[in-house]
Amino acid sequence: MNGAKSLVLTLLDSGVDTCFANPGTSEMHFVAALDQTPGMHCVLGLQENVVTGMADGYYRIARKPACTLLHCGPGLANGLANLHNARRAHSGIINLVGDQATYHRPFDAPLTADTDGLARTVSAWVRTSTHACDVGRDAAAAMQAASSYPGRVATLILPSDTCWNEGGMVAQPLPVPASAPMDPAAVENAARVLRSSKNVLILLSGHGVLGNSQALAWRIGQATGAAIEADFMASHLTRGRGHMQLQRVPYNTDQAIEALSRFEHIILVNAKAPVGFFAYPGKPSTQYPPTAQLHVLSRPDQDAQLALGALVDALGAPESAIPDPGPRPIAAKGAPTPEGLAQTLAALMPEHSIVSDESISYGRGFYPQTHAAPAHDWLHLAGGAIGGGLPVATGAAIAAGGKRRVISLQADGSAMYTVQSLWTQAREKLPCTTIILNNGKYNILIGEYANVGAKPGATAMKMLDLGDPDLNWVKIANGMGVEAARASTMEELATLMAHSFRQDGPFLIELMV
Repeated sequence: MNGAKSLVLTLLDSGVDTCFANPGTSEMHFVAALDQTPGMHCVLGLQENVVTGMADGYYRIARKPACTLLHCGPGLANGLANLHNARRAHSGIINLVGDQATYHRPFDAPLTADTDGLARTVSAWVRTSTHACDVGRDAAAAMQAASSYPGRVATLILPSDTCWNEGGMVAQPLPVPASAPMDPAAVENAARVLRSSKNVLILLSGHGVLGNSQALAWRIGQATGAAIEADFMASHLTRGRGHMQLQRVPYNTDQAIEALSRFEHIILVNAKAPVGFFAYPGKPSTQYPPTAQLHVLSRPDQDAQLALGALVDALGAPESAIPDPGPRPIAAKGAPTPEGLAQTLAALMPEHSIVSDESISYGRGFYPQTHAAPAHDWLHLAGGAIGGGLPVATGAAIAAGGKRRVISLQADGSAMYTVQSLWTQAREKLPCTTIILNNGKYNILIGEYANVGAKPGATAMKMLDLGDPDLNWVKIANGMGVEAARASTMEELATLMAHSFRQDGPFLIELMV
């Protein structure tokens, strides 16, 4: 058995059954081993940032790691942006990165790179195999690291001779460490604050914004009068009917400072203290009042549901039903607006849909109109590196086995970063509906230009404009094998959305906004 075969068998025995790949020469023995060994679903991405983004979306829905297959240091570098997003989302991923054969590295061949150094910028665990007999053992350790709560990026670098040499040995799965233990003192402190103080905010993120945790947080809020909000960068929320009508801390620094100004205490549940996405001249980095006291109930590596449950018990918070959000809205009419899009989405989305939201500036007000939608999962761009929306949607659809409708709310500029995702959706026949919000510019950057106190002139505006020539998303999608159509009114959008939801494969709607 060669090292590559031991790698595949170890991964399968450890529960890894999906590989997102963009392989090269150094990985051909692994590709051959995949060909010879049944059980691994291999998904081709046409650029490495698509591959890593798909692995991120997969983990968020499947809650188990997939592996990626990347070609040497430059291939890993291509995928770093969405590995950055995955790290911020606490997604478990095993990166398998090919490298020069151990004896070939000293010759400094053209693709030789500091692969280890690149990997450490986004990985919680990095290892380079040195012998074929170590590959299986190292793969089991990578799976253990990636599965550690709440999910981590693990990178295993594989010199090509470790894969083609004989002597590979299949390793047994390693036990997955439990989450870091809950801190009883933190629970006691939070209970004290909630009993004795007013103007308290419970800020949720990570597993704290998923269904069971939401129900516990609601009981705490009802028993104590505390406000409850979600961190703006929360990567995955369960939403819609049956769930809390949560709002996120605003993105805009001024709005966030205003929204948080009344709070004297902030209890963090898998969340970080709110800070600005960027620094701005004359504005503070922190968004909460300087007099506010911060209290950590649970860190990201601790079980939020367990901590919230203990806090419910400490407070004696009784059962409390989450309020009904009211009737489901009807589809909007007239010219496209953010509110109309959100209303139409809530009116038409199938039960248990998955929304991948990279709408950027257009979509910051989508939440109020979608509380009364059917129960669904909403995935956000967790690390701010644009180009995550389409591949995250693709990976989420694969994790759901093609049985759930995935809806991408996608800004046009950032869609161009990973447009190749559409090709993978077509090849895999995934039930993905992509709504491209085509305003023909990097609208968020126009706002940011003003936020830093600059006045845009002709040169600046040209760099923020996506016209001349205009992007034709219907033709782009068709070229990737995806059916597509254009909508200029909410009525046209509703018709196309309903049509797309009846399709087995992907469909793209170019919404002219």
